[in-house]
Amino acid sequence: MEGGTPFKYLLKHIVYVFIAFSTMYWIHKKNPVYFSKLARFSFYASVALLIFTFFFVKKVNGAGRWIPIPFVGLTFQASDFAKLSLILYVSRLLVKKKDLLDSWKQGFWPILIPIIVVCGLIVKDNFSTAAIVFLICLVILFLGKVPLVKIASLIAGGIMLFALVIVTHKALPNLNLLPRYQTWENRILSRFDMKPEVADEIEVVDNAQAKNAELGIFAGGIFGQGPGDGKVKEYVPEAYADFYFASFVEEFGLVGAIILVMLYLILLYRMIKIALKTDKLFETYTVLGIGILLLSQATVNMLVCTGVFPVTGQNMPLLAMGGSALIMTCVGIGIVQSIATRQQAQDEKTDDIDKEVKNAFVG
Repeated sequence: MEGGTPFKYLLKHIVYVFIAFSTMYWIHKKNPVYFSKLARFSFYASVALLIFTFFFVKKVNGAGRWIPIPFVGLTFQASDFAKLSLILYVSRLLVKKKDLLDSWKQGFWPILIPIIVVCGLIVKDNFSTAAIVFLICLVILFLGKVPLVKIASLIAGGIMLFALVIVTHKALPNLNLLPRYQTWENRILSRFDMKPEVADEIEVVDNAQAKNAELGIFAGGIFGQGPGDGKVKEYVPEAYADFYFASFVEEFGLVGAIILVMLYLILLYRMIKIALKTDKLFETYTVLGIGILLLSQATVNMLVCTGVFPVTGQNMPLLAMGGSALIMTCVGIGIVQSIATRQQAQDEKTDDIDKEVKNAFVG
């Protein structure tokens, strides 16, 4: 934790909210064709930012993910930008290579390499985010009709490559290939009550937070303790992010939790409708990728808070405090809204033509 008064965090979050929603409104006014054209540039920019985090970062809870923004006291997480950029770029490549997907060299490898690069750069400090991005890319590849044999090869290759990195990290610890590997291992072992002989400080804190989060959910009951009356945030430092769902359920209860889940499902349902309605494959892949990304993050946060998953760094989209996550979530929703706006304009134009034809025949 950085420390500071509640007013400091409130003011900081208000600034992020203003930036996020202003950006979302601005993007939804743009023609979706620009997103495809900018996909390649955004991908290379995200790779550059991820590499930049290796050298100039602000560490929080032992993880070096945040790039400090000079003069304003705010930070930006490069992986949030990289997730959306990769979805756009993979969607663009699938359209561009749709007739070459049977070829390893001309079709599959040009799509595969960006996925490996981004996930490889993210996994160093954020395994859960890298895993989610990798799985979303697999879904997009499946929707893009990439041969199942190639998708299976990607999964097997990814597992083998990650296993090789782990073995190398253990054999040559001085290289420090995975600086948070011990934390991951401790979290998984403790989740299944297989206590490691030596637990690091972060793992001990995570266990305490996870137990308090479960207690908070239990204390929420049917209708909750009421807004602002929850106690989880007094004992769980990450109640505003990694354990947001626990704090929410304690204050709004089972009824509030069901409503929240339904709202996320409705959001996904609306995105699926938009994706299936569009006549452009790039837009279909992009909208589905963004929708799955949002729901995946929300689902992981819920599963962590209920004790099903080990502790991760996934927060609740649109609700939990986190500036770069909020901004990039709104950017993604802005892209979806832009595509939906184009569809609506086309529908209105079609209706006008139909009316003109009908009037001509009637006249």
